[in-house]
Amino acid sequence: MNVPESMKAELAAWNSGAGIDLDSWVGCEGNFRLAVGYASIFWPEFVEVDGFILRQGYSPEALRRFRQREGADRAGVESVMNHWHLDGIQYIGCPDASPDKLLHLGRTLEQIYTAKLQWQFPERPCRVSLYVPDDPLLLNQYEITFWQVANEHVPA
Repeated sequence: MNVPESMKAELAAWNSGAGIDLDSWVGCEGNFRLAVGYASIFWPEFVEVDGFILRQGYSPEALRRFRQREGADRAGVESVMNHWHLDGIQYIGCPDASPDKLLHLGRTLEQIYTAKLQWQFPERPCRVSLYVPDDPLLLNQYEITFWQVANEHVPA
């Protein structure tokens, strides 16, 4: 796995300057509480609701509101219901958040969500989209979302 540039110096400083690989570093710095929490992000539960595929824990009220918007289509509703800001993985203002880390996480999540949706809903192809802002320093604008291809241009 490629290591984001902003992490290389930290990893290289380990072991009196001999460095450490990413897997070993996780073993030294991580904990099982976080591992369980990250599992819910990296392998989320998806549910089918009235023909929509949504992340488990969705808000029925928000779904109703988005469906009732004038001009709403099903793919747009799915997209907004399923969007997630990547900086939400940690607390707001986390000091080590950086464009290269968010991009790395986003690309990884894009692959994971694509695989999970194909596995869980093989008969319902989905499009997974990673949004990267034009200004890479706008860390709160990195987002991932998905929707069903068949729902594109179908009224909500």
